[in-house]
Amino acid sequence: MSANSDKHYLEVTQEAGRAFVQRDMQGSIVMLNLLRFRRTADYSHAPELAPETPITGAAAYFRYIEHSLPHLRESGGELLFLGAADAFLIGPPGERWDMAMLVRQRSTESFLAFASHEAFLAGAGHRAAALEDSRLLPLAEIDLGV
Repeated sequence: MSANSDKHYLEVTQEAGRAFVQRDMQGSIVMLNLLRFRRTADYSHAPELAPETPITGAAAYFRYIEHSLPHLRESGGELLFLGAADAFLIGPPGERWDMAMLVRQRSTESFLAFASHEAFLAGAGHRAAALEDSRLLPLAEIDLGV
């Protein structure tokens, strides 16, 4: 965690969601996810998803990925990259992330349809149980014309 902040970001706010939609990104988008896991997953908000014995936040997040991938693919999305992370080479000292993930979606509309799909949401509690903190940055491709 950053030495400068105790604030955690786990869910989209109404303001950020509205700004994302109003941005009206054209074409495919890539979502950059930075993820920091809890030492032990917290299923208190979704006990129906909890395993019989405690698991790590990382293990809970892998359950989330396993649940989400079929819905992501069905909506036209794909997992581009998943990698272990740690401290920045360039960035705030003391800030660390456990994992980085890049997910491509064919459009803003397909991302919103995926993110609000009932079958996907049924397993989203694994994500909440897993994460201590996160960042989600939508990226639009820049065409260099070369």
